[in-house]
Amino acid sequence: MPAIISMLRAVNVGGHNKISMEALRALYESLALHDPQTYVQSGNVVFRSDAKNLKALAEKIEKAIEKKFGFRPTVILRTKSEMKAAMEKNPFAGRPEVAPNKLLVTFLAQKPAAEALVLAQKIKADPEEMHILGREVYIYFPNGMGRPKLSWPQVERALKTTGTGRNWNTVTKLLEMAQKLEG
Repeated sequence: MPAIISMLRAVNVGGHNKISMEALRALYESLALHDPQTYVQSGNVVFRSDAKNLKALAEKIEKAIEKKFGFRPTVILRTKSEMKAAMEKNPFAGRPEVAPNKLLVTFLAQKPAAEALVLAQKIKADPEEMHILGREVYIYFPNGMGRPKLSWPQVERALKTTGTGRNWNTVTKLLEMAQKLEG
């Protein structure tokens, strides 16, 4: 049974949209998703499922969270192979100055249209460096993520899709968990 990585947007951030990871695992189990495992408090769940339609599965999870917890976060799903491919196409690979905690991968709900990509790529990113590849946006923050110059809301509006970001350390760990779970 394939492993799937689930990333919730804006959960347990700034005291809002709180969900304990124990409650989140229980919710995934109630949806007949197998062996759910969480990672850190930001809504990362790795589980096994035979579901073929990941968009429908994400909507099912979103609805269940809304019913149980009273808010509806965006749920982004990637298979183990999609996560591995996202890591393999990292445009910053081989650049030793790019520390894993300063590299953010934003996983988008859908692939942006060509005209949206053109608009997003015109946005001033300096000193940050941004690459949009398929359904992933890779951003290097040389001065850290605390006070970026790049406006993510502006990028998101240009792309006309939502997403959720994870630093490179978390991306690596989620793939590792999926590989173990899938066996």
